[in-house]
Order: sequence, then structure tokens, then C-alpha cells
Amino acid sequence: MAVKRWLMVIRGPFLLLPIALAFLGTSIAWWYDGVFHLGHALLAFLGLLLAHISVNALNEYFDYKSGVDLKTQRTPFSGGSGALPDGLVSAREALWLGWGSLIAIVPIGIYFTLIKGWQLFPLLIIAAICIIFYTPVILKHNWPEWAPGVGLGALPVLGIYFAQTGEYTLPAIIASIIPGILVHNLLLLNEFPDMEADATVNRKTLPITIGPRKAGIVYSALMIMMYVWIIGAVIAGQMPAFTLIALLTLPAAVKAIQGARNYSDPSKLIPGMANNVMVVLLTQVLMGIGYILARIF
Repeated sequence: MAVKRWLMVIRGPFLLLPIALAFLGTSIAWWYDGVFHLGHALLAFLGLLLAHISVNALNEYFDYKSGVDLKTQRTPFSGGSGALPDGLVSAREALWLGWGSLIAIVPIGIYFTLIKGWQLFPLLIIAAICIIFYTPVILKHNWPEWAPGVGLGALPVLGIYFAQTGEYTLPAIIASIIPGILVHNLLLLNEFPDMEADATVNRKTLPITIGPRKAGIVYSALMIMMYVWIIGAVIAGQMPAFTLIALLTLPAAVKAIQGARNYSDPSKLIPGMANNVMVVLLTQVLMGIGYILARIF
């Protein structure tokens, strides 16, 4: 029971995302430079995992303190875990978990900065800003979805890559745009069921500020752009042809888009959200496999 309640507050099922991000970043490094250090890969993954635990726990805390947790209609993908409203974890415990996880990342960041280079430091600072200020500050300004897209999508892949290679390269930056879009869209679609509750605490998510219909169009356009980006990067020689296997997630993306365009129909939105999660995770995993195959063959 104790394990279950803590898995709820850190949103255990969503921690598959850092696994996919770490796998992709490490795969890009091996493809590009032939570099793979198992110890550094595991340590960098631990740091990324702690970052996601931190942002999830802090989000649970701030959602509960604002009262929005008591107003949302929970789905498997939105509305919070319910751990705090149900009294399974106290707000104080969630806050300490969030801050403790963030503090635990510091020595990992210092280590990689010292052995790989100071260029990692700005990335870590930006990521920390996205984690700390996302729920209490960024969500109250227009287009807050950029923060998870950058801080929990693009930058983690670049950071994992840097932990292996000690540099940023154009192919790595181009590839990082894809998880950036995916994580942006992960948050965006999950915001649709929470529109009314979020509006009561002055949150300015895209479905609130531009309306759900336009937000659905933005979601759809970004999803299409993500696939076009993969194809374009391969044509430009910045990503190996094997990464085109990521296009296998297109059918799930179509279902996710249908969910976004039919936001008022739970029978289509909820399956769309499930397919959205599938696209986010599998696209990155398939890309990573593509990079590995390109290195081998």
C-alpha cells in the first residue's frame, strides 16, 4: 500500500517517458560518435528520472494547494493522481519529495559539468527553471506547454547526448526537436478535460486561451510537423534513414488527432489521449532503434 501511494504521487506510469528520452539520447550519441559509457548512461538516466519525479510531485502539491485537484474530472491521463485529495499522501510529503528529488540531481549535474564541460550548465539551469516554475508560474501565462516541451522533452535528449559525448552537435539538436514537440503535445491533449477546472485558478493553457477548437488544430499541426521533420531530417542527411521506422506510429497519431478534433466527445477524446501517449513513447523508442541499426549496418 505504501509503495502504491508513492507511485501515485510520482505518477509512476508516466515515468516511462524518461526511459524513452534517455534511450533516444544515448542512441543518438552512439550513432554519431560511437560513444557509449554504461556508467554515464545510467547516471544520466537517474538524473532525468529524478527530474520527472520532481516535476510530478511538485505538480501534485501545487494542484492540491490551489484546489484544482478537487474540481477536475479524473481520467487515466489527466486530473491528477488523487493521492493528495484522497489523503494517501500529505501535501507536505509531496512537497518534500519534489524538492528532495530536485536537490538529488545537483551532484549529478555537477559531476557531468566537471568531466564533460561547462556547456552543460546552461541546459541544467533552463531545465530547473521549467521544473520549479511550471505549475506555480508558467501555467499562469499564455502558452505554458512550451515549458514541458523544452524542459522535459528536447533538453533531456540533448543532456543525455552531452553526458556521453561532451558536445552539442547539429544532428543531436535537430533530433531533439522531435521529443520537444511530442512532450509539448502530450501535455496539450491532456489539458482538454481540465479546461473548466484550470480556468478557475487562472491557468492559461492553450485550450483555455485560444479555445479547444483552435488548440486541437495546433495539436494536429504540430503532430503532422513532427513527422515531416523526421522525413526532412533524413533527406537532409541529419538523421539516418533507419529512423524512418518511427513513422510506424502514424496510425496511432491519426487516432490522437481525431481525439483532439472531437474534444467534446469523451468516447473519442480518451482513446485519443491513450494513442497520444503511445505516439510519444513509441516514436522515440523507434527512433532510438533506428539510430542503433544505422550504427550497426
